[in-house]
Amino acid sequence: MTTDFQTIAIDDINLPAKLRGGVVAIGNFDGFHRGHRAVIDEALTIADKNNCPAILLTFNPHPRTWFSPDKPVYLLTPPQLKAALAEKFGFSAMAIHSFDKNFSSLSADEFIHNILLEKLGATHIVTGHDFHFGAKRQGTPQYLVEAGKEQGFSVTLVKACRDEANEIISSSRIRSHLAAGELTSANALLGYAYSINGTVVSGSKMGRKLGFPTANISLPPNVELKQGIYAVRAIRANGEVHDGVASYGRRPTFDNGETLFETHLFDFDGDLYGEELTVILYSWLREEIKFDGAEELVDQMKLDAQEARQFLTTLPPGHLRWPVGTGISEVGN
Repeated sequence: MTTDFQTIAIDDINLPAKLRGGVVAIGNFDGFHRGHRAVIDEALTIADKNNCPAILLTFNPHPRTWFSPDKPVYLLTPPQLKAALAEKFGFSAMAIHSFDKNFSSLSADEFIHNILLEKLGATHIVTGHDFHFGAKRQGTPQYLVEAGKEQGFSVTLVKACRDEANEIISSSRIRSHLAAGELTSANALLGYAYSINGTVVSGSKMGRKLGFPTANISLPPNVELKQGIYAVRAIRANGEVHDGVASYGRRPTFDNGETLFETHLFDFDGDLYGEELTVILYSWLREEIKFDGAEELVDQMKLDAQEARQFLTTLPPGHLRWPVGTGISEVGN
């Protein structure tokens, strides 16, 4: 069933009538990785078969961030990006519920009645086999199944998805790979290439003085990304795509200052300040190093650019961040 996609905060409102009575996929879905695809595909298949809306139910902030605010979870897919992916996969809407004190104190029965039935009007629930809900995780997967039998909705529990090594695919594993600079492994679990997104800010302009002007993006302090040099591909707000080389770190040769993500776009000399930029990470090249001076640094930067160019030529045309099948993967062909 096709509708105009909507992102709806459902804390105080119910879904519009045209979106009620559908299939609801429940989860954090941080990353929209290959493991999530099992739940996503199942929900979309059932919705198509029943000719009804498919709704993605997710939560903000991440539950782990709520319970441990001193250790916030770095999100692989912030809400805006998650919504874009949900739309492209074919969901009718993404419903976001705040994960706060009131929500975390709901009983399992209140979650089912207040959220699933009253706010969403769900007729079918699809979620992972280990989904727990309600205060102190009192609601088990089997509890949800039995509640569905009593209250008139169906439940599909999806088994954990495993990779080629028979290990469970999870957002935590992906974050660990990113923190170790293991882009190939992280991207293999995601099913697409990981990216960062942000507004280009003004910097010291040291890169321009060295002949390597950069677009600088500030990342959250809790980002789980290994510092160093990367081969990247960047998408501008206007859709232009440029290969490049990026540095994530503190510029130890000069000031060892604020941590920045700095991207040098090949064959580009325009003004990007204030523009939103998406940078896709394909390969971690090396550690950030303190050089004896600017001349030695520039020599290494030339080698980094050459290595990045060579690596990026091995990628197929239009190979960007988005999962195959979303309709966006061909951007930049």
